[in-house]
Amino acid sequence: MTIPLINPRDLKFQLYELLDTENLPQRARFAEHSRETFDAAIDTAQRVAEQYFAPHNRELDENEPTFDGKQVFIIPAVKQALAAFADAGFLAAHHDYALGGMQLPQIIVQACQAYFQAANIATSSYSFLTGAAANVIQHFGSDEQKQRFLAPMLDGRYTGTMALTEPHAGSSLGDLRTAAEPQADGSYRISGNKIFISGGDHELSHNIVHLVLARIKGAAAGVKGISLFIVPKFLVNADGSLGARNDVALAGLLHKMGWRGTTSTMLNFGEQGGAVGYLIGEPNQGLRYMFHMMNEARIGVGMGATMLGYAGYQYSLHYARNRPQGRPASARDFSTPQVPIIQHADVRRMLLIQKAYVEGALALEFYCATLVDDIATASDETTQANARLLLDLLTPIAKAWPSHYCLIANKLAIQILGGYGFTRDYPVEQYYRDNRLNPIHEGTNGIQALDLLGRKAMMQEGAALKLLLQRIGATVAEAAAEPECSALAQHVGDAAKLLGELTLQLGMAMLQSGPDGVLANAALYLDLAGKVVISWMWLRQALVAAKALPHAGSDADFYRGKLQAARYYIEWELPEIQHQANLLRGKSDVCLTMQDGWF
Repeated sequence: MTIPLINPRDLKFQLYELLDTENLPQRARFAEHSRETFDAAIDTAQRVAEQYFAPHNRELDENEPTFDGKQVFIIPAVKQALAAFADAGFLAAHHDYALGGMQLPQIIVQACQAYFQAANIATSSYSFLTGAAANVIQHFGSDEQKQRFLAPMLDGRYTGTMALTEPHAGSSLGDLRTAAEPQADGSYRISGNKIFISGGDHELSHNIVHLVLARIKGAAAGVKGISLFIVPKFLVNADGSLGARNDVALAGLLHKMGWRGTTSTMLNFGEQGGAVGYLIGEPNQGLRYMFHMMNEARIGVGMGATMLGYAGYQYSLHYARNRPQGRPASARDFSTPQVPIIQHADVRRMLLIQKAYVEGALALEFYCATLVDDIATASDETTQANARLLLDLLTPIAKAWPSHYCLIANKLAIQILGGYGFTRDYPVEQYYRDNRLNPIHEGTNGIQALDLLGRKAMMQEGAALKLLLQRIGATVAEAAAEPECSALAQHVGDAAKLLGELTLQLGMAMLQSGPDGVLANAALYLDLAGKVVISWMWLRQALVAAKALPHAGSDADFYRGKLQAARYYIEWELPEIQHQANLLRGKSDVCLTMQDGWF
């Protein structure tokens, strides 16, 4: 039996029952689409993922890229998969028809991407990075830059990267040293070193388009002096043909515990006098431009973490249903057949936790995708502005919560398989290793916590948080009138009220005594806020399920499963916020006052 990458019934539920995806063709941009075209795109993604991506997932993990000093070698299946991805139109899926795109809504693009991320996170990374880099050029590049680089990126001839991190600076981008020297022809010469650059070198495409953060000579120190440049591996002539190799050298590959099939590189720019670079937009605006890609990447990391957790859940569920072992505690007759382990309550507990985490995370990622669609295509400015506010607020949670809790789901998948779980004969140990990278990818979860509490929750006098609480309140009010959901609604409403009051208290504390004492516990706040948001995602699912149950027919078990997972999360895990809130209110200094010498 083939184990599905995603439960197709859950996918349809999330898209068409929980969200209003079916009505998106009423918007002008999507007018030529319908549910049938949406489903056709998703079906194509499933077919390509299962045929080209999933089969080499283990092979790529066991045969990671190598570098002989001149060239990077990757197993052939990766290039074949990326070609199939591009040929199916997924690189340009959300772009204009004029650019060869399909003008698909972001929510459908995310549903398609989910299949590729569940099938093979490492191979899918090359296409994801390319698409994100292309979006930056589309939004901020000049017409000449779009003509020269965008089209070949969208049809798969070129791939893309983002080159931010430097060995000495890590996540502290204000300390970067990569320099840009202006030239008479309007180009720049780039020199410096970058590290941990995913997809930074390979032979999978004709060219690699690096988006590089650098400081123009004489620019201000810190983040205000950072600019963004296109630095191709090979120079591109005016007619689109490839020219000479640019002064970008691969210093070496990094070898990671997971995600092994994506080249992780150290790049040297300017060993031979300076790599040719082209300024994107205005000088000193590089971080703002790059954050367009970074925020997209953060949601993408959350989605990748979700799908790795989801794949492990699907596999361990299949295993638990088919692995006979032991008997119920009340069974004393050892001549009776063993039962599938799913009949043991503790196994069901671990499966239920996984279900709550991965299906809750998927609901959050899809909700964020609808906000992207509202920003781009909603008919009124208020809806667009509200969507932008909510997306800004939810982005740190959408990145950090799945990368933490869906990793726990992977851990539980290993536990369900027992001794087989940590052998390489089964995929769940790889899912765990791959997912362990996501709490670090695209800004560590600690950075997301500082961003959420230090900036996003307080921005515009708390406007985004107020809007979130209004949305939660509307769901709570509706769910309170539904007998199956009324008790859950009370818990979620109380949690939302706590979040609002706590945030106000923490904001006042930062104004009165400075940020250090409050932000020392930012990780606690991120976890608390994440629990409230995921409980809202589950209340929304429970409400839809409860309303569908009276006429569910053969779908009754599916809807009952949604209600049970909502009950688990809201009754078992949401109450943890009370203790977290007490620590935050009291400005616990346990971590802040710990001294180096005491370790």
